[in-house]
Amino acid sequence: MSIARLNVHVFRAPTPAPVATSFGVMRDRPAVFVRVEDSDGAFGWGEIFANWPIAGAEHRARLLIEDIADLVLGQVGNDPQRLWRELTERTETRALQCGEWGPFRQVLAGLDTALCDMAARRAGVPLAHWLSGGASASVPVYASGLHVSRAVEAIEASRAQGIEAFKVKIGFDEERDMTDLKMLIDGLGPRERLFADANQSWTLEAALRFAAQAEGLPLGWLEEPIRADRPAQEWETLAKACDIPLAAGENITGFKVYGEVIEGRTLTFIQPDLAKWGGVSGCFAVACQTVEAGLTYCPHFLGGGIGLSASAHVLAAAGGAGLLELDVNINPLRDAFFAGGPVCNGVFAIPDMPGLGIDALPEEIEPFHTLELDISG
Repeated sequence: MSIARLNVHVFRAPTPAPVATSFGVMRDRPAVFVRVEDSDGAFGWGEIFANWPIAGAEHRARLLIEDIADLVLGQVGNDPQRLWRELTERTETRALQCGEWGPFRQVLAGLDTALCDMAARRAGVPLAHWLSGGASASVPVYASGLHVSRAVEAIEASRAQGIEAFKVKIGFDEERDMTDLKMLIDGLGPRERLFADANQSWTLEAALRFAAQAEGLPLGWLEEPIRADRPAQEWETLAKACDIPLAAGENITGFKVYGEVIEGRTLTFIQPDLAKWGGVSGCFAVACQTVEAGLTYCPHFLGGGIGLSASAHVLAAAGGAGLLELDVNINPLRDAFFAGGPVCNGVFAIPDMPGLGIDALPEEIEPFHTLELDISG
């Protein structure tokens, strides 16, 4: 049962409206989907992070086929975590040579998800139940991707789907951000929550100013107020000064760093992205460690349907009080995977099908196909 074929697809869907963050603007929605097949014909699907840089999607696909495939083809694929660790070690020199740690980690993450999907398919159980026999049948969803100054309509549309938590992007203008946040909080229902994501836009000094101005504001969390790679002391200083729980994790990599963050307890919400680092294997391990420490695992995700589904399965298996992130901006590369949409009555239901429950890419996304690469061995 050795890995015999790798197939990767790149898609780009135009956005009706640009998706703005404090560090840049997405003007289309990319997705990189990878299919792994073994010598017996078993297969699995994964997704590789491709939002940034703007030209990153096609690069990730070529990196897989032209620079990593030789290390994958012929490998036994029935132990995804072992293979992910081995590939991480074997690609370190290549990543160092070109300084592209992120792209290599992202490609390996997508491969791992595909291998875990394939393993769960072979076992005949949903991925969530392959990870944990006690996995939940569904996970609650929160709406994200909302610009703080243009969130009212999107929040109302999300309410109509039964969603009761919403995350807005801030970090654009300090005074207006605060005004808009207060207005949105005033409009919340009794069971609803609002989160804020600064996307690493502030210095410690700016984050401390926000904390002082937001004192007493009932925000559920403040996400990435400063850069993820700032010294632990800065995060500790902010945590002590801020009465809003802190959240981060999408830009953290490695078990050592996650372990330090969890042990330090500066963050209340830990948010790995399985398309950026670790895939299912790495992120499920971090999720279990997070829950065991009494913190909350909330997977980050802003991509296509395969990665969203995998994130939901990992959350369902890990347990805890976490929520699944659902970017509510229009994205056919996500929505086409789910009949009736990914959420119903505020939750994502785990399908009772082997693996992720995704057999093939939806025909509806074919008009957005920009590249397909294939290699066998």
